[in-house]
Amino acid sequence: MARPTEKYSKTPGGEAVYDRFATIYDLAMAPMEWMGLSRWRRRLWGYARGPRILEVGVGTGKNLPYYPPCGSVTAVDISPAMLKQARLKVRRLGITVDLQVVDVQRLPFPDQTFDAILASFVFCSVADPIQGLHELGRVTKPDGLIALLEHVRPPGVFGRLFDLVNPLTTRLGGPNVNRRTVENVGKAGLQIEHVENLLDGLVVLIVARPGPGLGRSR
Repeated sequence: MARPTEKYSKTPGGEAVYDRFATIYDLAMAPMEWMGLSRWRRRLWGYARGPRILEVGVGTGKNLPYYPPCGSVTAVDISPAMLKQARLKVRRLGITVDLQVVDVQRLPFPDQTFDAILASFVFCSVADPIQGLHELGRVTKPDGLIALLEHVRPPGVFGRLFDLVNPLTTRLGGPNVNRRTVENVGKAGLQIEHVENLLDGLVVLIVARPGPGLGRSR
């Protein structure tokens, strides 16, 4: 079945934007961590399971403290500078992680590789989120699990406001603030098992599995 074709606002410069701010990213995110983001990260990583785990959009490595003590974890990001910060954290924590520069829209892994895939606040910045989500389904084992922590377009009047400001935020190098990620997960062919609203519809935790026909290259 052909996937729906949609157009999306793209953050100009892509990885270049994150490369530029990598050294101050953790400082900029500190207020969000204090407001509960750390608690949500811990909840997300409660879904990590199996011998092979993939984190997409590892960034500076904010999730590293929540990695499970057993199993093999591969962590990817499109920004080399963000990965440099993650490597520093890996050394400080004394853990083993396979860090790679990778675009989620073109994952270099074979079909049905991972038991679990996790991502936090990633698909607001992916040029074609449906393609990226489809790739997650392709490289997940048939009985595997995908867990996403994402900020999304809120319902009601705030959603319409976010639609208005989104062109400005992306033009300034920020993320898309009006992504309909729950809908996109379904459009990518994944089967949604659970959606949890964490901040009045602004942040959601999505748990999904590969749908029929995924888990193989097209």
